[in-house]
Amino acid sequence: MDRLSFSNSRNAVLSRWIREIDKSSASRKLLRDGQKILVAVSGGLDSMVLLHLLHHLAGAHRWKLTVAHFNHQLRGKAADADEQLVLQTARRLGLKAISARADVAARASAAGISSEMAGRELRHDFLARTARKFRIPTVALAHHADDQVELFFLRLLRGTSGRGLAGMRWIAPSPSDSSIFLIRPLLGQTKDALRAAAQAGGVRFSEDATNASSDIHRNRVRNELLPLLREHYQPRLSERVLRLIELTGAEAEVVTALAERWLAAKRRARFDRLAKAVQRRVIYLQLLPMVPSPDFDLVERLREVAGQPVTVGKGEWVSRDADGLVHKRKLDLSTFDLAQAELRLTFGKGKTQFGRLAIAWEIIPACGAKFRREPNLEYFDADKVGATVGLRHWKPGDRFQPIGLASPRKLQDLFMDLKVPRNQRHLRVVAATAQGEVFWVEGLRMAERFKLAAETTRRLKWRWQTQL
Repeated sequence: MDRLSFSNSRNAVLSRWIREIDKSSASRKLLRDGQKILVAVSGGLDSMVLLHLLHHLAGAHRWKLTVAHFNHQLRGKAADADEQLVLQTARRLGLKAISARADVAARASAAGISSEMAGRELRHDFLARTARKFRIPTVALAHHADDQVELFFLRLLRGTSGRGLAGMRWIAPSPSDSSIFLIRPLLGQTKDALRAAAQAGGVRFSEDATNASSDIHRNRVRNELLPLLREHYQPRLSERVLRLIELTGAEAEVVTALAERWLAAKRRARFDRLAKAVQRRVIYLQLLPMVPSPDFDLVERLREVAGQPVTVGKGEWVSRDADGLVHKRKLDLSTFDLAQAELRLTFGKGKTQFGRLAIAWEIIPACGAKFRREPNLEYFDADKVGATVGLRHWKPGDRFQPIGLASPRKLQDLFMDLKVPRNQRHLRVVAATAQGEVFWVEGLRMAERFKLAAETTRRLKWRWQTQL
C-alpha cells in the first residue's frame, strides 16, 4: 500500500470500521475538531493501527497530530528497530515525531519494582513531558478490548476494588500530569478487529517477541487462562466481562461522585452514617495524594477504626478522625523502645497521656457495678493487676496470653496471625504489672489471667483513645 494506506483503501469493511470508531469517539466526546493530539506509538500492531486511523480522520476533523515513541531499551536491536519504524512511518505521513529512551531495567532495579511498572512510569512521564512542551492537551493510547479483559483478570487475581474492576476508562487524566488527558479510541475493539484493519489497510507493524514469554504474568493470563476459560466455561467470555466492566464502572462513578460531594460539602453528614462503599471511597480519595496506590486493607483499617494510626512508610503514618478526615503524620520510631511510663492506681481513678494514646482508669467495686461492652474499654481484675502499671511499646520477646488461649505466646507471633504489618508493631502500646506480666495489648483481646471471675472483688475499668 502507498503513503496514505487507510485513506486510499477501497475496502468497504475497513471503511465501515473506521466510521464506527469515529462515531463512538464522538459520542464519548473523546476529541473535538481542530485540536492537537499526541499519539503514543510503540511500533506494534495496536498503536500503528491507531496512528493510521487518526491520520485518516484528521483531515475531516482538522486534528493536528504529533507522534511520540518511547524506547524502553529492554529488547536491544529489536527495540531500536521499532523506534526506526515509528519515525519512518511518521515521516511518510508527514507528521512530527518525538522519541526518547531510558534504561527501564536500571530504573526497576533501583526502585525495587517490576520492569513493567518502571516502564509504565517512565513512559507516562515522557508522554506528559512531551505534551506539555508542545501544548498538547490530549494523548491517544492504543489500548483495546482484549487489554481490558486481561486487566480485569489481573486485578481480580491480585485483589482490587469495584473501581479497579471497572478497568481502563475511555478518557482519564494522565497519572503523571492531571492536566493532560489520556484517550483510548480503540477500547471497544478486539485484537482480531485491529489485525483485520491492519491487513486491509496494509499497515506495517512489528511483533514483540516478549508477548509469548510465560515469565510475564499478563502473558500467562492472555495465552493460558483466557483460552482455557473460553474453551471450557464461556465462549463469549470477552463479551460478558466487558459488559460487567461497563456496569461496574458506572456504579463506581456514582460512588465516587457521592464521595467527592461529601468531601466538598461545608456541612457534611456524619461519616459513620454513609454507606460503606462511600466511606471507602472517601478514604481512598484522601489517601491518593498521600500514599502511592492505597490498597483495600489500608482503606479498610482506616474505615473501621477512627484514631487508629497505620504506618505507610518509614516514619510516616495515617489515621482517620471521627469526622472521616484522613491525616498524615511523621513519627520517629527509633524513640519507641525508650518510651515508658509508670501509673499508680492506688487513688481509685486517673488519666494519662502516653504517646498518641489517652488512657483513663478507675477502680470500682465488683458488686453492683454496671458492666457494659464499648469500643476501647476493658474491665480487669484490679487485685490481679496490682497498684503499679507500666506502659511502654511492644518490643521483640514480649509474651501475652489473650483470653481463650491455653498458654502465653510471643506477641510477635500473635501480630503475624492477625496480619499486623511489621512496621506497625512498634506503634502498639502494652500495659504490664509491676512484675512485668503483660495484661493488656492495644488492639488485642484482654489477658486470660486478668479477666473478671466469681472471686473478683474490685474491677479495673480501663479506657483508651487515640489522640491525633
